Amino acid sequence: MYKPVILDFNRKEHGFVGHLAEPEQTSNRAVIVIMGGEQSVFPGIKIAERFADYGFIGLAVSLFGAERLPESPDRCPLEMFEKAVHYLKTERNIAHISTYGQSMGSIFAVLVAQYIGNIENVVMVSPTHVPFEGTAKDKKHMTGHSVATWREEDISFVRADFSKVNAVKYYKTDIVSHKVMGMWLAYYKAYQDKSAEEKAHLEIEKTGARILLIAGGADEAWPAEYSVSYMEQYLREKKYEKEYKSIIYPNVSHLTGMMPNKERERKLYRMIPLIGIIYKSFGKHKEECMAAFEQSEKEIVNWLSQ
Repeated sequence: MYKPVILDFNRKEHGFVGHLAEPEQTSNRAVIVIMGGEQSVFPGIKIAERFADYGFIGLAVSLFGAERLPESPDRCPLEMFEKAVHYLKTERNIAHISTYGQSMGSIFAVLVAQYIGNIENVVMVSPTHVPFEGTAKDKKHMTGHSVATWREEDISFVRADFSKVNAVKYYKTDIVSHKVMGMWLAYYKAYQDKSAEEKAHLEIEKTGARILLIAGGADEAWPAEYSVSYMEQYLREKKYEKEYKSIIYPNVSHLTGMMPNKERERKLYRMIPLIGIIYKSFGKHKEECMAAFEQSEKEIVNWLSQ
């Protein structure tokens, strides 16, 4: 089995921290993968490698947790993506660039297309429709600033009140039928402030890209299905001319979308039973969630191949 060649990038020399996976054959299509920090449980490079399996150049760009990057998801500078896009366009002569954002990365998948441009497709998996407040390194305190900045200015964001909930504890609620984390409740409450939501929501129509939205109907971490519905309605109201599509998988967890290669990453796949402990919907509906991995992967690859 072919194992993609990996190239590493650092902020000092290249302007961004990232890892590029080369496909077996030369390609003029690239996907910028945005997952979160450099030390994530499912590293972005593993998803970039999966895109390389399908013939795309996969470039995973880290938001925080590396030298010359923020220590936590707080004030992550969009400028580093300028360097990444420039590298793909000028040094690799890539004609077709897409962004793939999962969870927190979905925010940046949109912002990169909006502020930097040259993006043909934006794929958002388990997304939110608003940037949120930055989190301190201790993961217990908020910073009062946005998770993202542009030219050292905060991108508009919403504040979620975590004072009345434990972010990772599970709660029963009358809002949805499945158990949700405290952070789900905090973000849902934040979205009820329609003035703040209106001010901070992602201006997805400014991407000029084709948009694919994917969420699980039993997302435990935040109301991703609500965010997908919000963005879809927003695009309709804007009479958005580019193609867009939304997919909701009933009973499916926050963890969906592209996954690492099963054959190469057997150790990671042995961790799947642990996922059911962290993500309750996954544990309760494992078969549906596993099927959604395969279905969503096909949808994403097909979307990016058009």
